[in-house]
Amino acid sequence: MKQQDELGMARRASWAIGGVAAAERVRKSGEMVHAGMSLPEVVEAAVRAGRPAPAAAALERLDAQARATGAPWALGLAARSRGLISTGPAAEELYREALERLAGGGTVSHLARAHLVYGEQLRREGRRQDAREQLSTDTLLSDIGANGFTSRAASELRALGEHPRKRSAQPFDALTPQELRIARLVASGATSKEVAAQLSLSSRTIDAHLRNIFRKLDITSRRQLGDMHLP
Repeated sequence: MKQQDELGMARRASWAIGGVAAAERVRKSGEMVHAGMSLPEVVEAAVRAGRPAPAAAALERLDAQARATGAPWALGLAARSRGLISTGPAAEELYREALERLAGGGTVSHLARAHLVYGEQLRREGRRQDAREQLSTDTLLSDIGANGFTSRAASELRALGEHPRKRSAQPFDALTPQELRIARLVASGATSKEVAAQLSLSSRTIDAHLRNIFRKLDITSRRQLGDMHLP
């Protein structure tokens, strides 16, 4: 088990460092419309791998993008990410800011993950009741199919003596990984042309995938897709 943990840590560190380099290449080239969405992942992976340098580099870029857009979800992600590299009252203030901003303008997955990392910190600090309140939102992660994060929340809850609830079936379970990726991008406002450029596919292929996505989710418009709680 220890060897597996160390291997996983090494992989996350390698991914984090590579992610920062990739994000910088994307930022300079402007090739990927939604490239900034990868930066919170890089920050968290680097922090969990014990690599502060790539975490700080990604956070600097994320902060700049968040300030440039001024969007609540972007500022919320930046606050959540900065909370990961902070401690004590400073971290708590950042997590609370993230929850407030993401509740008003983010996706369910971003909000649920903010509850998760905040709950993890509270449990480490021995604040069991406060941690339980944050981690009780594990159903948000479960219902959107975020299995890896759901497992993390479940482990934290078990450490608190709680019994995690089982995930209920969701409409998007029928989507393939490629369809889910396209659905996320379209739900965030990307056009078929933008999604095609990011995934190196044709616009016609994206539209064909969208027809399948709409059929499987029993919806008829991009607006309806944007209103869904996608993982």
